[in-house]
Amino acid sequence: MVEVNGGAVVAPPVSGLWRLADEMDSSSTEDRLTSVDSEYLRRLHQHDLRENQCSSMVFKHIKAPVNLVWSLVRRFDQPEKYKPFISRCVVQNGNLEIGSVREVNVKSGLPATTSTERLEKLDDNQRLLSVKIVGGDHRLKNYSSILTVHPEIIDGQPGTLVVESFAVDIPDGNTDDETCFFVKALLKCNLKSLADVSERLVSKEMAP
Repeated sequence: MVEVNGGAVVAPPVSGLWRLADEMDSSSTEDRLTSVDSEYLRRLHQHDLRENQCSSMVFKHIKAPVNLVWSLVRRFDQPEKYKPFISRCVVQNGNLEIGSVREVNVKSGLPATTSTERLEKLDDNQRLLSVKIVGGDHRLKNYSSILTVHPEIIDGQPGTLVVESFAVDIPDGNTDDETCFFVKALLKCNLKSLADVSERLVSKEMAP
């Protein structure tokens, strides 16, 4: 089931902490803890895996308030604001709602030129965005992703934990590990860029 702003906010259980390694930067993996409960995240990041598919997730800690980060992530019609590999995005029929489809042009240098993507879910209460690739010139067949953002405190200041999970077909001639490594590398670049954009906006707001 897909929905926009559906249901009440579900608070994560207070019992238990999940140790999350920030896969973007191995130097920051030491004993990073978040109050986002692991079972709560698993409920949000559920993929119905089919045969010959792989799935994984990446994390990123961002030194910017959660509402600012979410304001960038939720713009299904403007992924180029933080995704460095996208040169152009056009939403079909100009509508932005569940089932909306966007046509994305990919910058040269990647094994892809275009991607057709459908908005599966957008929930402002849980700050969750789900997208499925439905066409295009690339190797990510039956790719779906779920991205959530969660408030946290970083160095005594409001910060954000971003979690992005995915499921995708394993191409012929590739292994589970090879496929996940490739996809996670792309997602890590996206989340690194998201952090850079978000933190620059914070710096501008704080400038005299």
